[in-house]
Parts: sequence; C-alpha cells; structure tokens
Amino acid sequence: MFDIGWSELLVIGIVALVVIGPKELPGVVRSVAQNLAKLRRMASDFQSQFTDAMREMELHDLKKDAEKLLTDTKSSLDPIKSIGEDLGKSIEAPAPASSTPELKKIETAAADEKKSEQDRGA
Repeated sequence: MFDIGWSELLVIGIVALVVIGPKELPGVVRSVAQNLAKLRRMASDFQSQFTDAMREMELHDLKKDAEKLLTDTKSSLDPIKSIGEDLGKSIEAPAPASSTPELKKIETAAADEKKSEQDRGA
C-alpha cells in the first residue's frame, strides 16, 4: 500500500525520537501499534460482513431461480394433466360454422345428391 523503505523509516524514527523524546517513545509506539491493530480488525470485520451479505444475496437469487425451475418442471412434467386440458379445450371448442363458400358448396352438393337418390328410389 505505502512504499516506505528502510531509509524513510530511519528518518521517521529519528524525527519521532527528537520530537517525542526517548522517555515517551515506547508508549507512543505501543499505542500506535494497538490503534493500527484495531483498525485492521475493523477492516477485516467489515470485509467479512460485506462478503457474507453478497453470498446471502447470491443464495437468495439462486433460491428464486431454483423455485422457478421447479414450478416450471412440475407443470411441464404432468402429461396426464396437460392431455386432459387439451381434451377439455377440444371438447369445449365449438364446431366451425359453415360460413365459408367452399363448405356451402360441398353441403349443397351433398344435399342435392341425397335428394336425387331419394327421387330415384321413390
């Protein structure tokens, strides 16, 4: 993170020794080290909580996808139900009306043949 070499550390140590004094320097170093340790722990806790929250979100999304696949699979794997629905639709569907001209021609031709057969038989 920081690029501090040995020469820079030596300069910082000499300045701290001169400014703080040799008597209080060990206590200051100890408190700085403790504060750095606390800071690292807090950063580690935050990072672990963040990763846990991300995993939880991913698991929630995966659970949604799995439930959707399960319901889709259940509905598509029930062949008897789907066949029954298809049969029900075909039975309930009304017969096509003979409104097209081709059907009318066929019906009139069939009626004419039937009438001519009845005339011949009578």
